[in-house]
Amino acid sequence: MPSLRVALYQGPSGIPESTADSLAALAAAARRAAGSGARLLLTGELYLTGYALGEDVHRRAESASGPGAEAVARIAAETGIAIGYGYPERSGTALYNSVQLIGPAGERLANYRKTHLFGPFETACFTPGDDLVVQADLDGVRLGLLICYDVEFPEAVRAHALAGTELLLAPTALMRPYEIVPRTIIPARAWESQLYLAYANRCGAEGEFDFAGMSCLAAPDGTVRARAGAAEELILADVDTDFLKASRAENSYLADRRPRLYTSLV
Repeated sequence: MPSLRVALYQGPSGIPESTADSLAALAAAARRAAGSGARLLLTGELYLTGYALGEDVHRRAESASGPGAEAVARIAAETGIAIGYGYPERSGTALYNSVQLIGPAGERLANYRKTHLFGPFETACFTPGDDLVVQADLDGVRLGLLICYDVEFPEAVRAHALAGTELLLAPTALMRPYEIVPRTIIPARAWESQLYLAYANRCGAEGEFDFAGMSCLAAPDGTVRARAGAAEELILADVDTDFLKASRAENSYLADRRPRLYTSLV
């Protein structure tokens, strides 16, 4: 039996008129996901507001316990499904590109701030987070959180593997022409660090950006268990911790590491 059924929501495309529009789409996706047996729904990066906001991101940002979080908690409790969603987080005078994980009873499980910022928009608007490994447990599965560009650094994913993460959640805003990331890098990261990796991308055009879609769930054997196309889509796949244990026993990357040889890298 699968340990956890996961739904990835790729959409809707474009910048929402308001957070209320994002929340309405999220509620509909959560109902569909829960109806298909999913216990966890993951959205794309900066889901609540859209990505290509420029300086307007400051106006739309909110705290980790703000009205957006309260609304997502209600959706999670009503549907009985955990929800990981991307949003711009305001904390004091700082702004973070964050993902928050809400449990199936509406409880806050974890909040992660993107540690590797990408491009001039992010570096100008956001402060990088300092905590690389943020985890939570759901139905006996150890979850970890990263965001988009973070997973393109093998060190970040390996840190999660060494900390016991079994399913790594990565809300994403990957634009064209970088389709090599979901096509090649994400399965490779799952294989080399022996974990499941859920990669939920945005889709469609926003300002100067054309998001690639191609959301996927990659397994520790390097296969892709579900893959979205380029448009709005909800995909589902199963995470099996027994399969993960067997894969780690067969693929000994983690056990065969020689950390003393790598100290010069840091």
